[in-house]
Amino acid sequence: MKVSMTLPLLAFIALVGFTSCSTESFPEEVSTLNINQAPQAKVIELEIMELINEHRISIGLTPLRNHNVVKSVAFSHTDYMIEVNQVNHDNFFQRKSSLEQHARASRVAENVAYSFNSAQAVVNAWLKSEGHRETIEGDFTDFDISAEQNEQGRWYYTNIFIKR
Repeated sequence: MKVSMTLPLLAFIALVGFTSCSTESFPEEVSTLNINQAPQAKVIELEIMELINEHRISIGLTPLRNHNVVKSVAFSHTDYMIEVNQVNHDNFFQRKSSLEQHARASRVAENVAYSFNSAQAVVNAWLKSEGHRETIEGDFTDFDISAEQNEQGRWYYTNIFIKR
């Protein structure tokens, strides 16, 4: 390959390779987590948990118990998603580690969502998605959810499931 073709290609590779996202560019949500104090449950959160347990029971699974440590971790992530204005699974392994340590979790999974205006709408969307449905129907013992609105009134959701 000629030098005139190689230099632009190398410059492009260097630019792409060195401008990737890192966790340092995002606020740390778990480091500020207060696992001893879960926020009060909102009506929409209670409705979501009830709908999920109704679904689990309807297919022969045991209902899940709510868990305050899980609630605190979910709340922290929902606040983070609102702060960065993006639904995501950023820092999942930090949440998982925290739940292993503070809730004796042996397995952790989560569903996230945004913009749904009712418990029924968000649960229906999760159940229509194969991956989200598998999480809801998974081998878990406990769960909790955080539903928060941003300044424009858009809902963000983090639903975390654990097995103890």
